[in-house]
Amino acid sequence: MSEPRGKPSMRGRELEETILGGPARYTKDEVAAAARVPVSRAEQLWQAMGFAHVEDDAVVFTDADVAALRSLVELVSAEVIPPELESAVARSLAQTMSRLAEWQVGIFKSLLGEQFAVDVATTAQVADVILPVMERMQDYVWRRHLAATAARELAERDPGADERVQVIGFADLVGYTRLIRDFTELELARLIDGFESLAGGVVAENYGRVVKTVGDEVLFVTDNAAEAAEIALTLNEEIAKTDLLPPLRIGLAMGPVLARFGDVYGSTVNIASRLTSVARPASVLVDREVAAALRGRAEYRLISVGPTKVQSFRGLRAWALRRSE
Repeated sequence: MSEPRGKPSMRGRELEETILGGPARYTKDEVAAAARVPVSRAEQLWQAMGFAHVEDDAVVFTDADVAALRSLVELVSAEVIPPELESAVARSLAQTMSRLAEWQVGIFKSLLGEQFAVDVATTAQVADVILPVMERMQDYVWRRHLAATAARELAERDPGADERVQVIGFADLVGYTRLIRDFTELELARLIDGFESLAGGVVAENYGRVVKTVGDEVLFVTDNAAEAAEIALTLNEEIAKTDLLPPLRIGLAMGPVLARFGDVYGSTVNIASRLTSVARPASVLVDREVAAALRGRAEYRLISVGPTKVQSFRGLRAWALRRSE
């Protein structure tokens, strides 16, 4: 007989308890009551975090769930998190952590091979040893990024503003759809890992920040046009040195950018994306604002490509960016 929906299998219970730090003790009504939170509010938060629906009688929650709900309520009560942003904060956190969890399970599978699926006891033992190390590394990386972000905010003239002028860049692998069709999963994984590693290194070395990567595309942001230009041109130069990666299309746009929960929004983001979609392989297209900021710099050459037909932006002008010869 199969396990009720929302409950872990008998084989997976030991591993789940190891990962969650304790056994399941509560139904959703019980955990909400223990946290002094209406169950409707708790369910809204769990849904925002991407957790699967559980039946009313399913005992799947631990003491950690109670503590987490209480902590979130305390943050809202103390006005650290505005009530209207409660679900948005939970959703943003979940999107980051979900991806991290998938990567970490991949580490376990690579480490244990077939044992991961057939020897749950061994998997649980390995998890018990490795998880504290991963947790310390996560805390370290988070604090480092928090410190760097806080320092950038303090350096801004108006650190309280969510919207500021920045340069948005998109870099897109050419022919990704064909690669998905022709490559094995292992080959595709190596290609994506290589692309993300190269892009992350180039962006960091030139004072930019990777906002996110989505398969064949990386979105990055910089505080000025020269930094973005160096990132874009260097990416194409480094890609050309390897036979492992296809060429890139890159688009840069500068203007007001709304930063929200680790992502960026606004017409500047849309323009950079549209320019990327019409750029030729191994080329960089920039908008009027980036071109104006770079004009007069001896190290760059700007070639007008005239009005560019892109969806939702009539008469958008673009310039091809190259290094001076």
